[in-house]
Amino acid sequence: MLNEQGLTIYTDGSARGNPGRGGYGTILMWKGQAKELSGGYRLTTNNRMELMSVIAGLEALTRKGLDIVIYSDSQYVVKAVKEGWLENWMRTNFKGGKKNPDLWKRFYVLSKQHSIRFHWVKGHADNPYNNRCDELATSAADGRDLQVDEYYEQEQRSH
Repeated sequence: MLNEQGLTIYTDGSARGNPGRGGYGTILMWKGQAKELSGGYRLTTNNRMELMSVIAGLEALTRKGLDIVIYSDSQYVVKAVKEGWLENWMRTNFKGGKKNPDLWKRFYVLSKQHSIRFHWVKGHADNPYNNRCDELATSAADGRDLQVDEYYEQEQRSH
């Protein structure tokens, strides 16, 4: 399941409660090398962390124009991209209260810098990289010094 021509990214997000403490885990694989990334937030949602895991991987890159295959167990993330939902949300400026516009806009800008293909994988199954991302995400959610998901917390205060 490696991308012989470029970069492979495995991702997962987690929330303890939804909303609740959350975390993401990402593994970047390039020419036999692997780099693990993770981060935790004090109040967020599972979908935000699924998307944040993708963003963290893309933001860690130091060059543009890469051929990237991203594996995610999030139907929300994979379908939003593959089925054109994101393009429509961007075109309509997230009309109708679509969730997570801050993260989707961040992803959208990053996605235009590369050639990206998404593949859905079954979560908590037999994919060792997805399982490792889950471990990274849940460990980050359970960790100390959690970051503030400022957009989400501000949105919650305004409701």
